[in-house]
Amino acid sequence: MKLKDLLYKVELIEIIGNVDSEILSVEFDSRKIQKGTLFVAQSGTQVDGHDFIQKSIESGAITIVCERKPEEINPNVTYVVVANSSIALGIIASNLYDNPTEKLKLIGITGTNGKTTTSTLTYNLLESLGYATVLISTIRILVHGNEYPSSHTTPNILTLNKIFSEAVQKGCEFAVMEVSSHGIHQNRIAGLHFQIGVFSNITHDHLDYHKTFAEYIKAKKKFFDELPKSALALTNLDDKNGVVMLQNSAAKRYSYALKTDADFKAKILENQFDGMLLLLDGKEFWTPLIGQFNAYNLLAVYSIAILLGIDQEEVLTHLSKLKNVDGRFQTFKSQGGIVAIIDYAHTPDALENVLNTIQNIRTRNEKLITIVGCGGDRDRTKRPEMGKMAARMSELAIFTSDNPRSEDPEEILKEVEAGVEPQFYNRTLKITDRKEAIKTAYKMAEKGDIILIAGKGHETYQEIKGVKHHFDDLETAQELSNQLNK
Repeated sequence: MKLKDLLYKVELIEIIGNVDSEILSVEFDSRKIQKGTLFVAQSGTQVDGHDFIQKSIESGAITIVCERKPEEINPNVTYVVVANSSIALGIIASNLYDNPTEKLKLIGITGTNGKTTTSTLTYNLLESLGYATVLISTIRILVHGNEYPSSHTTPNILTLNKIFSEAVQKGCEFAVMEVSSHGIHQNRIAGLHFQIGVFSNITHDHLDYHKTFAEYIKAKKKFFDELPKSALALTNLDDKNGVVMLQNSAAKRYSYALKTDADFKAKILENQFDGMLLLLDGKEFWTPLIGQFNAYNLLAVYSIAILLGIDQEEVLTHLSKLKNVDGRFQTFKSQGGIVAIIDYAHTPDALENVLNTIQNIRTRNEKLITIVGCGGDRDRTKRPEMGKMAARMSELAIFTSDNPRSEDPEEILKEVEAGVEPQFYNRTLKITDRKEAIKTAYKMAEKGDIILIAGKGHETYQEIKGVKHHFDDLETAQELSNQLNK
């Protein structure tokens, strides 16, 4: 593709050189440069791509997109100076693949909790209704049922556009995507054309990156601020920041809620371990999903489908058939009659939601044992809150490892323990080895008791000192319950 075509809609400051040159590839990683490449030098949080401009030219780059011109100008290279290289990369990536998201109805879902569940359920609903759909989530990447390799993070903008382009070629009509605060803040979704933006909720998380809660809110809000007039914005009015998110959005605004007046309403009529009965926009339906947080997720999915113009009866019929997402309040009962719940809850708010859901269903004739920890190299402010919540709301809280990464797991657990209120000290145990913690829970549990294993959910590894070791909470719980005949 010619350079001038790749630069369509890019905000340019200066061009030095030939814009009619033929570009064979686009890269932002200097290690992947080949002859005929356009290299985008980004000012990253840890590495500055401008430091690799000369190396990229030596490797064959013929065009450099940058925010600062290098001191030495190579006469055989075209230099394109822009205000923001990351935004330019997004637009260039879209142009490179013929703007695939203009041909798809792209739905972006952001929030602290529920992104993965809501995205996956929306994908499953649309597919079950017969619409070829794309899913971009932190768990899986699917194009109309075909799975793509996933690194459990949002793909870079070049990879995203390549996937979306292939989806268009395969006849996909919709795309559903998790939108993270990191991705928004770093302009890693620039150039994508969203038809619907969805806000689920916001609670304290990622403060290791954003530093303050205000900055975290600002990052989420940026997504809605940048939606075009042609887009629709859907927000959860029960979250106190739900209205704030859409304050400056040019998109047409819609809302959903369980507790306040909104465009889309739901009410929980019954809540049991095998499912819920919901009243959704005046219609009753049963779902195998459990808990208030899933009521919000389902209401968001329903709202999206209605905003897409799909018939309400069809939506409700297929919505009632949707099953839980792996690692999200995933339950199984052992032969010994012990209920295990595997959940990804790794923030205080998410853990409280799961514990409240259990409290609302249980009979109080059984013990609730909660196994929980906190990841290393992440937001430390939530650690004591997690400890406090688990000890207060369970008969027994077992604190254990959860991806300690480069940190000492014992030190992490001390910070978790620090939040426990004195009257609940006797309700806690500290067992660093996660498998041993689950084993202990089963040894102490009796028929009818509930074991909540929180924090890892769908993950199948433990990351320790830079090495990922296989570890699956569900697999481990099932294995131990069989070994112990419980």
